[in-house]
Amino acid sequence: MNNDIQFQIECLSTELTCMLMERYGWDIKKALDELYASETFQLLNDPTCGLYYESAVYVFSYLQNEIESGVAK
Repeated sequence: MNNDIQFQIECLSTELTCMLMERYGWDIKKALDELYASETFQLLNDPTCGLYYESAVYVFSYLQNEIESGVAK
């Protein structure tokens, strides 16, 4: 994975963590634990998937669906 892709993933991860904290009222540890354990985060880290190229709001919709239904879509 090149540095540009890694940087995009790190920026998205920061935004997603903040969004989780705001949406669910979680502290930073809980938000990071949920993000890092998610299938969405695994997809985000797969350069062939291209999810890293999407907006934080778009990726958050996947993450929110996964958290609320148990399925990443």
